[in-house]
Amino acid sequence: MALDTDFDVGARLSEVRKMHHMSQRALAKRAGVTNGTISLIEQNRVSPSVSSLRKVLQGLPMSFSDFFSLETAPRQEVFFAAPDLMEIGDSHISYRQLGRDLAGRALQILHERYAPGSDTGHAMLRHESEEGGVVIRGNLEVTVGDQRRVLGPGDAYYFDSRLPHRFRNVGDEECEIVSACTPPTF
Repeated sequence: MALDTDFDVGARLSEVRKMHHMSQRALAKRAGVTNGTISLIEQNRVSPSVSSLRKVLQGLPMSFSDFFSLETAPRQEVFFAAPDLMEIGDSHISYRQLGRDLAGRALQILHERYAPGSDTGHAMLRHESEEGGVVIRGNLEVTVGDQRRVLGPGDAYYFDSRLPHRFRNVGDEECEIVSACTPPTF
């Protein structure tokens, strides 16, 4: 009896093995099969019989039905091309966020651009977070509580976002920043 050919047994075995933090060699030893057997299955170069797969799964340990019904988490994006950053700002202040869905993420990273004269508003911002950033180009006035400073290229800030704060481009050119906020607040 052979397994269903529409199901990617090799990819699932590799994923399940990695979920259990095991090397191919460790799984092979625990299952009583050769390392080559695990490798060939994961590469889909051999299609294991039901009994062979059961033997391999005993090394995890995992039931046969769990192997086929296991809901695996989708892979999270790791790399982002410039056009993939999501714009969440407006015409005067651009906030380009890495990643579209920050659910379950602890950190928000932004590529910010402030047009000359743009401002986050006279009302000071406050939120449950910490944030920091580095000015890449231009000049940015940062106000945190009763402290105010104009930052230029290479200068940085880092503060508790529960303190009232405000950002304003005081220069004649666009100001560019790379910032991070934890947890995400936008």
